[in-house]
Amino acid sequence: QVQLVESGGGLVQAGDSLRLSCAASGRTFSTYTMGWFRQAPGKEREFVAAISWIGAITYYADSVKGRFIVLRDNPKNTVYLQMNSLNPEDTATYYCAATSKAGESSRWRNEYDYWGQGTQVTVSS
Repeated sequence: QVQLVESGGGLVQAGDSLRLSCAASGRTFSTYTMGWFRQAPGKEREFVAAISWIGAITYYADSVKGRFIVLRDNPKNTVYLQMNSLNPEDTATYYCAATSKAGESSRWRNEYDYWGQGTQVTVSS
């Protein structure tokens, strides 16, 4: 069992940066692929980024590639999403999630076993 708690959301202006954190409980955190998803009002939850259990492999949605960076600190049971050059289209609730799967399946939300409650990110123009 893994419990996830996101933090770091807030209201920022276009062009600003923000770093989200996701703290995980459970001694098996380091064995999970960790993902970030987001959901804007009226839209489906979409993939943002994922990082393999050892941190060697990362995946990004095309919409955030080059702007967002996903990192993890296994001794601290924490995964981060560094978001740069934010724009209003990034406004959403951001969720972290954990899956025992690896590879390209890290992009598919149905593959994830555990989810956090989400943190709101609002980017004003």
